[in-house]
Amino acid sequence: MINLNEPQIEHPWIPLATLVEIEGWMELNNQELQKALENQHTEGQGICLSLVHGGEIYFHTNSDGDLLLDVTPEASWVQPAIIASTKATPPKGQIWILPQHALLPLLFGLNPLIGSSRLVLKHAFRIQKF
Repeated sequence: MINLNEPQIEHPWIPLATLVEIEGWMELNNQELQKALENQHTEGQGICLSLVHGGEIYFHTNSDGDLLLDVTPEASWVQPAIIASTKATPPKGQIWILPQHALLPLLFGLNPLIGSSRLVLKHAFRIQKF
């Protein structure tokens, strides 16, 4: 059984050149995440992107398919890129809630700013309800 609190392997980011490559990366990570969880029911599983200029973004989707981003304070510098790629209004806190269709343009926009990625099996978002 996997220990949900154990850190996952950090993978160096390889820039993705096309939307097809991004979709493939997303599918691969989804498969790896499902395999790692194997029937364990947790909240907050997803992917963490470590940014080249500091900070992290935790990605998770809720049961409605919305995308939740936990942008750490050290990563606040990336907010203009999130806004430009998704046309979203910044939240009052560090948790962004975006429609599912925003994921591809967001990853495409953040692509040159990502240093590495890792699976996250459990992350405590700073909100009560999704």
